[in-house]
Amino acid sequence: MKIDSNITDSEWEVMRVVWAQNKTTSKDIRDIIENKKNWKPATTKTLIGRLVDKGVLNTEKDGNKYIYSTNLKESDFLKSTLEQTFDNICNKDIGKIIADLISKSTLSYIDIEELEKVLEMKKEDAVDVVPCNCVPGQCKC
Repeated sequence: MKIDSNITDSEWEVMRVVWAQNKTTSKDIRDIIENKKNWKPATTKTLIGRLVDKGVLNTEKDGNKYIYSTNLKESDFLKSTLEQTFDNICNKDIGKIIADLISKSTLSYIDIEELEKVLEMKKEDAVDVVPCNCVPGQCKC
């Protein structure tokens, strides 16, 4: 089955519970999300159904209830989503966007050290000017 990685903000809420719990029921998902969202049980079930249809969630019958899980790692899914987003951005803008994301993020000293290491390694492959990757007329380069 092909996985549709385009998920809505509400579907993200469900997935975050599944990733944190590993295996869970719709009731557990509802109970956890209830602290953040005022969803009716049908809303949660609809979102779960969409995620199953998209191939993101697995179902397993256990008596009269279903257990939901995923084979997708949260970090891999996030990375894939970000890569898809960056594929739609002019190469010349990516550095500025990353810098903006970093400036708006709360980071630990360990996070900053890791970023510094990555940036130091990136210097080895750095170019004077990043070439535009857009079709003429897609950006303002």
